[in-house]
Amino acid sequence: MYYLLIYKTVDDYVGKRAPYRDGHLAYSNAAHDRGELVMGGALADPADSAILVFKAESPAVAEDFARNDPYVKAGLIREWSVRPWTVVIGD
Repeated sequence: MYYLLIYKTVDDYVGKRAPYRDGHLAYSNAAHDRGELVMGGALADPADSAILVFKAESPAVAEDFARNDPYVKAGLIREWSVRPWTVVIGD
């Protein structure tokens, strides 16, 4: 099953994320290497949200990711949610 982790970012997120970016990317790459995180990235124009796609047996994988993400811990994410995603076309 696929799950979308949807982040709502704080104002000036792009300007504030620099001190935490390396940690967030290392954390994200580790989840990708384990096969949990399929892809992810920030939305642009405006950069007020980000979406990460997980493939897992339950939403707990995405929820645990969010709780431990350096961006969330640093307060750069004002809210997050996990939604199941029914893929109709594609993998």
